Amino acid sequence: MAAEVTEGGSVHIANDVVEIIAGIAASEVAGVAGMSGGLVGGITELLGKRSMSKGVKVDVSDGVATLDLYLAVAFGARIPDVANQVQTRVKEAVETMTGLSVRQVNIHVQGVTFPPEAAEDTALPLKHS
Repeated sequence: MAAEVTEGGSVHIANDVVEIIAGIAASEVAGVAGMSGGLVGGITELLGKRSMSKGVKVDVSDGVATLDLYLAVAFGARIPDVANQVQTRVKEAVETMTGLSVRQVNIHVQGVTFPPEAAEDTALPLKHS
């Protein structure tokens, strides 16, 4: 939890708040198909906008944050470009909204998603005996 002491008192920002900010910022990047539950949930649990903190892990120490984001990329998107854009957008959003300094934004690509019509086109035909 991040804390800042001011003349009027103190401000505490829960890690969950930082996770939600990072999740929303990441989901706005073109090519991000969804956030995954991380190593435990795996890619089978792609999560929608209702759970924006899922797929984000935050560690805050002395006003400095390190974030790990677990995401799926849309098929056809260039993964390094998407990852760089997510890092930039998340860093800016967290620093602007919380006043924290972001040391690292680590991206863990857990999978690639296909549009529904592409998934149907890539299905193998059944063999009949």
